[in-house]
Amino acid sequence: MSKTIRGRIKSTLRQFLDSEASGGLILMAVAALAIVVANSPVADVYFHALHVYLGPLNLQHWINDALMSVFFLLVGLEIKREMLDGQLSSWSRRILPGAAAAGGMALPALIYIGFNLSDPSTLRGWAIPTATDIAFALGVLSLLGDRVPASLKIFLAALAIIDDLGAVIVIAIFYTADINVLALAVAAVLIANLVILNRSSVKNIWAYLGLGVLLWIAVFLSGIHATLAGVVLALAIPLKVTPGTPEAAQEDSPLHKLEHALQKPVAFFIVPIFGFANAGVSFAGASASVLAEPVTLGVAAGLLFGKLGGVLGTVALLVKSGSAQLPARATWSQMTGVSLLCGIGFTMSLFIGLLAFADASSQDHVKIGILAGSFASGVAGAAVLMASARRRLLA
Repeated sequence: MSKTIRGRIKSTLRQFLDSEASGGLILMAVAALAIVVANSPVADVYFHALHVYLGPLNLQHWINDALMSVFFLLVGLEIKREMLDGQLSSWSRRILPGAAAAGGMALPALIYIGFNLSDPSTLRGWAIPTATDIAFALGVLSLLGDRVPASLKIFLAALAIIDDLGAVIVIAIFYTADINVLALAVAAVLIANLVILNRSSVKNIWAYLGLGVLLWIAVFLSGIHATLAGVVLALAIPLKVTPGTPEAAQEDSPLHKLEHALQKPVAFFIVPIFGFANAGVSFAGASASVLAEPVTLGVAAGLLFGKLGGVLGTVALLVKSGSAQLPARATWSQMTGVSLLCGIGFTMSLFIGLLAFADASSQDHVKIGILAGSFASGVAGAAVLMASARRRLLA
């Protein structure tokens, strides 16, 4: 193979890895593969493998509790950076995506509750349709290229980050098991040590990560979901090397270094593994009636209609009242399309669904609802945005 061809292959691969859409595209492919495998002759092997024990936990728990802690670590790093030094660093920047995120969490929850009000056992899943999958949503948006203004991509990313923060709070408050006070006390001591490292301007990332592993074990044993240890650890990682450091030099801060180091492993390894392990749902013996189940309907309708109404309605209220402005160069039809994309709730919705329900039947209903609602939201959002771009070209 010539150097020119090798260079082209390497360049194409680098462009793919660096593109915003690639993480979402891989996640789409992995989710589809999981469904195919779960309904193939090797389905039994797939489901059995997930329950094989490797030490104290089975494979699915290692993925959902340990690997996903790294995902939550990255989420925490992104939240901290955006809040202190990014698109959410001032209240004027926070108000529109923040309020839209709140509306986009409240209405889907209410819709789900409406479908499940008569059954207390399924009400526990109210938070499932409140989450937006940033990789999926930005992936679809990025496929449209420059037909969508950059300001809308920033708005969607900011909204999804605030949405993730809301999901973390919901998990901590509403999906915590019985508390082990001793383990929680150990966790508190470890957090205090992380704060001391931060206040002492310690820049060695491994010092934080070492305490982070111990914190994960303590939180896991405490009854609080172990992935939240990743968020707590992220908040302790220093953003600035020393007080007064110029902005250009902040790229060398421990937070930036760790965030950059984790982005590709999380996007191309951890989240796809989680998606493959949890998106697989078997349709063997299932009938069309599963689509009419309250859980399935609540999740799907919450994602499709709840996110649209909650996000778009809140934005309209703020803009019409003069409290905020639409993102630069964005139209109302484009905002409608982005609001629909917020209904893609794959990763975090699946995660909350697994916490909400322990039985396989309910989890299958959740997965079908998430897949149906996310697919409909993605297709509808992309169609609205493409139609909007076409109208602008013809105008």
